[in-house]
Amino acid sequence: MRDLLGRLDQATGWCGVFWQRDPDGMRACLDGVEVPPWDVVQALLHDLAADRGIPEAERETHRARTLHRASLTAYDSRPGARELLGDRLDMMLTERRLALEREADLSRLLSEATAPDDADRISLDLAWVRDDHERATARCAELQERLARLESADRPTWANPGTTPTRPRPDAAPNPDQPHHPRGARYAGLQTTDTYPEPAAPPTPTPATPSTPRGARYEPPPPEAPTPEAPPTAPTPHAKPDHAKPDHTTQTVQALLHLRREGRTGEAHAVLVEAAARPPHDLPPLAAELHRAGLAADWATLLWEAASLPPDRLVALADALAGAGRADDCRKLLRQGVARPAPEIAEAILALIDAGREREARALLDSYLRVRTPEDAARCAHTDPRRLVPLLLETARGVSEEHRWDLVHALRVAGFNA
Repeated sequence: MRDLLGRLDQATGWCGVFWQRDPDGMRACLDGVEVPPWDVVQALLHDLAADRGIPEAERETHRARTLHRASLTAYDSRPGARELLGDRLDMMLTERRLALEREADLSRLLSEATAPDDADRISLDLAWVRDDHERATARCAELQERLARLESADRPTWANPGTTPTRPRPDAAPNPDQPHHPRGARYAGLQTTDTYPEPAAPPTPTPATPSTPRGARYEPPPPEAPTPEAPPTAPTPHAKPDHAKPDHTTQTVQALLHLRREGRTGEAHAVLVEAAARPPHDLPPLAAELHRAGLAADWATLLWEAASLPPDRLVALADALAGAGRADDCRKLLRQGVARPAPEIAEAILALIDAGREREARALLDSYLRVRTPEDAARCAHTDPRRLVPLLLETARGVSEEHRWDLVHALRVAGFNA
């Protein structure tokens, strides 16, 4: 990072913004006390592209990503890493929620503005708030990924007691008889004591670590729910698989009805988070049962939770909804799912292609282009211009010829030869 900053005009661009808003955070990163969030590194690489040209920035991006991942691995191997990451995730979830609320307020004010000066001022504030939201979303995803790696490392340790752990293991493995604690991107026992910055305040790197742990992630880690990659154990020959799924769906609906009647909204939300992580083919029947029980609002919340699934699972769920005749839910899920920062969308598309899942990659990119602006799409290209620019243009042509020309213009403005 010191080498990267040494090649930049540190008084301008994003680098200037970071130094102005959080000089202590920047110094902590330069001293090796903190690892900068990847969105900060990426912003500095964009500064490098502006100062030194795109080819040099492309060369540095691979090196920076490799070193950043190595830094996170070293940082997260220290004692207390799980608690620290859980606390930061709680804080970033709060920041993301507040940014969304502020964005809604500013959007309403913009629609009501009559004077051009007022509209310009609100538009500027709205642009900063949207950047705040994108950065908070990216940091939540990064922190969740780091926590997931720690949990994955712990599971082999618990399964092999003789293995020497590389970092302190918890006092005890999770107890399957304990109540299942809330999980998921948007459920963290949020507190609302944080104050939102002034509307026009530029985005800042991750705030300093609070001294007091907060949030549901300080509970013992819950038992892992089955995932599509690790399905539940197959039923015995005497079981009736045709009835297993309806029974499970019915139990979920009954639990939600019970919790809603008693006003236990937090626990109801936890049930929805759990349900969002189920195999995609389980959710269309659940949607039908929720609507039948008068819980349409809960289905909307579940869809919102599902929008934070990894891209391959997001597309698989969209396919399942479309195949079950729930086209509106499919479109809503994809619209919500592509409300992620452009770099995250770009890396997800490349990962899907590298995994041989080109159809899912194209479906995700098609939804992104239909929902986001051409300028947003052009920002995707910075991750890997050689591979993404042709794919962006080809997908945009599939939307419409007008869409393609708008993207061509946005790419040229962003410095790409389109």
